[in-house]
Amino acid sequence: MKLISAASALLLAYLVWASRAWPLIHDAPLMHYIAWLIAQGAVPYRDAFDMNLPGVYLLHLAVLQLGGPGDLAWRLFDLAWLAATCGMLWAYCRPVGDRWAAGGAATLFALYHLSGGVWRAGQRDFLLCLLLLGGAYAVARGAAAGASAPLLVGGLVLGAAIMIKPHAALFWVFCAALASAGRRSIRSTARAAGIVLGTGLVAPALVFGWLASRGGLAAFLDVFAGYVVPLYRHVGRTSAVEAIRWHPFGRPLWSLLLLLGILALLAAPTLPVRKGLAAAGALYGTLHFLVQGKGWEYQLYPLALFLCALAPWAVSRLRETGWPRALDLWGSRRAVALATWVLLVIVLGAKGVDAREPDWITAKAARVAALTHDLGPLVPAGATVQVLDTTSGGIHALLRLGLRQPTRFIYDFHFFHDVGDPRIGALRAELMAGLATGRPAAVVVLEESWPGLGYERLAAFPDLARTLETSFTLAITGRGYRIYAKRSDS
Repeated sequence: MKLISAASALLLAYLVWASRAWPLIHDAPLMHYIAWLIAQGAVPYRDAFDMNLPGVYLLHLAVLQLGGPGDLAWRLFDLAWLAATCGMLWAYCRPVGDRWAAGGAATLFALYHLSGGVWRAGQRDFLLCLLLLGGAYAVARGAAAGASAPLLVGGLVLGAAIMIKPHAALFWVFCAALASAGRRSIRSTARAAGIVLGTGLVAPALVFGWLASRGGLAAFLDVFAGYVVPLYRHVGRTSAVEAIRWHPFGRPLWSLLLLLGILALLAAPTLPVRKGLAAAGALYGTLHFLVQGKGWEYQLYPLALFLCALAPWAVSRLRETGWPRALDLWGSRRAVALATWVLLVIVLGAKGVDAREPDWITAKAARVAALTHDLGPLVPAGATVQVLDTTSGGIHALLRLGLRQPTRFIYDFHFFHDVGDPRIGALRAELMAGLATGRPAAVVVLEESWPGLGYERLAAFPDLARTLETSFTLAITGRGYRIYAKRSDS
């Protein structure tokens, strides 16, 4: 295990160095833009139509306030968050066996993160991991010691996790159930679970209280009840098998990670609460990915985290109990686990090298730079610009230029699905009204969209296409974008 951990650490150092110049790109600029709007006095959901919870905006707002909107601040934040998560993973795994296995588990998760490439930096599901593991760690300590203070901390941290992704509420419930492990009475069992559940409500109460004080609570409820739950959750759904198939190195990576997790579950039942929480986390991570149904690679972060947390059990030297003969390859479960771990590090290394400078990221960065250059001179001081895009760089250009939009729509995909639904009709009408009254200096249409629509999508929105034709002129056609400038006579 020492040799594996040392080799993994060298690979990790290389990937950290290779990632030093990673820019702010893809999803992160969207959250940065909303955070920037909030700093300008805008209200989430009322002034920025988005599907995320407000905790995400507050984290990005903190980064903007402390480090500014540049690439370096974002890179440092991502690496610092990764270091904190790995430190928590080491602390969680340290009692299982030797420090090399705990360090190896932390390194394994760091390799998983960095091997994903620049677009996964600071992704919401990655940010979630520190809070999930921190909550599990506190609950494990509280359950082992029969103490209330760690359970209180665990509940607070897990409540904060829910403000990043609402799906974390499921793991919060799992932790509350396991917090009472070993309690000798129904009263103490209920008290332990109640502490975790009760304190888990504190962060949501504070965050939604802040949102209500800004006047955004009603808009939040409208976005989630009127769009996210009934409509958005059905858009772009794909099966888990198909998703893993098109993820880079997806099949070998997840085959090895899952095998390591299975070997850990078959190992000697030491530290049952800690192991049970990690197993519950792996179950939660599976549901976290399946329930969202989009198949995006970053949604696998919680599953990867807790499989890494289970890994030290797979290589522990403790006496086996009930190791199945049919699985006793090469003499022991530990030998199989060590071989699996080695192969996993090799796969992560290959994936990390492959993801260093992908063409699509290079193209996106160039598009953002070109669009920023072309758009700036067309927009007078104080004017607005409407972007029709998803993650192709339009909003990123507005962030760089410090420009606002005449409407709250930072994406356009919700105008092109379920078009017969009156709720989509209402969103379309709101956009058209905003363009009419806001009189933007330009409208930017990005060619790439989601799920897979090009410029031809405008034909499916006749009112918008007609407005672009009659009130704007095609001023610039760039690589992957079109800029429509406002006609002086319109």
